[in-house]
Amino acid sequence: MQLALIADTFVPARNSAAVQLFDLARALVAQGHTVHVLVPSSGVVGAPPWTCEAIEGVQVWRLRAPQTKDVGYFRRTLAEMSTPWAMGWQLFKSPLRHIHWDGLVWYSPSIFLTPLVHWLQRRHGCKSYLIVRDIFPDWALDMGLIRPGLVFRVFKAIANYQFRVASVIGIQTEGNRRYFSGALQYVQPKVEVLHNWLAERAVGPCRIDISQTPLAGRKVFVYAGNMGVAQGMDVLLDLASEMLADQRHGFVFVGRGQEYPRLEALARQRGLTNVWFHDEIEPDEIPGLYAQCHVGLLALDPRHQSHNIPGKFLSYMHAGMPVLASVNPGNDLVELIEQHAVGSVSTDHKAATLAALAKGLIDQIEAQPERYRDDCMALAKQQFSSNTAAFQVVEAIGTQA
Repeated sequence: MQLALIADTFVPARNSAAVQLFDLARALVAQGHTVHVLVPSSGVVGAPPWTCEAIEGVQVWRLRAPQTKDVGYFRRTLAEMSTPWAMGWQLFKSPLRHIHWDGLVWYSPSIFLTPLVHWLQRRHGCKSYLIVRDIFPDWALDMGLIRPGLVFRVFKAIANYQFRVASVIGIQTEGNRRYFSGALQYVQPKVEVLHNWLAERAVGPCRIDISQTPLAGRKVFVYAGNMGVAQGMDVLLDLASEMLADQRHGFVFVGRGQEYPRLEALARQRGLTNVWFHDEIEPDEIPGLYAQCHVGLLALDPRHQSHNIPGKFLSYMHAGMPVLASVNPGNDLVELIEQHAVGSVSTDHKAATLAALAKGLIDQIEAQPERYRDDCMALAKQQFSSNTAAFQVVEAIGTQA
């Protein structure tokens, strides 16, 4: 099949969405499909206003569009809303205008790409598969980032537009069906669970050498990824503070995000000598980092009402590393961790609870290291494989009427 994969991010970006989409695209290519990735780029200049490059068999088309990153909220919203139109115009002027696509795969967030997808869907007479990873703007309302009112209603209408246009909607977990079975029950027949995915990666070199840090020789808890408001990471620093007197344990935080500077400063202010921060590293270095660690950390703000299986959880499982998680009550992740015995999880967002779980988990790992590694890797292969996701997407596009 000739497939178009449409998103607002792709490698060499380091965020989890870019890495996941690259893994999905490679899996689709490995299964014999031709994949063209359409991604906006504010850095494309000159004529023609597009570039194309082949990355491991994936054709990546970067189409000139307004800048949406590192700008104010108002300017970003206007840029996001104009992006699909800009991409469509550049696409029409590119060699891709002669290609017929058999299916479209698109990723949300962003919620603003729907006009482009809708146009292509009608032009090519094909089906589209919408991969929904964040239910926006609802989660932003839960977090207090958006207030009820006109802005929320506008975003909600745009989000609902994408649900109407999609032929199939892939959600992260079974628990998110409740969102579609309520006010959006008219799209319920389109909805299926598409688990998050990640390709296996070999352990390679990593610029971080924990043996050369103050945490050398300790049992290391690691957090690698975005550090934003949605993660609610203060509880992880509270955990480090709770365990400060125990010199056997250390905490490594690697990544980026708007909360990174504040969290790093807060750790210094508290005198947390068992905490070490480092800027984000390349995705291919992550397995090398995890090979030096013992437990993966995960946090989600307890105000979340939706279900989320973060990409970092998948990376921990693929590395054979159990997880210590603090998540919102009722999250499907709780049952997943407990049912498959791949770590410990708390929903009360209290450092004392996490500290008790952390110490117990380390004791269990020391007693049964092989069991934890095997169970984590088995879960990753069973539910969170990029090959499985690729097969499911293609089957849905080919069979849905």
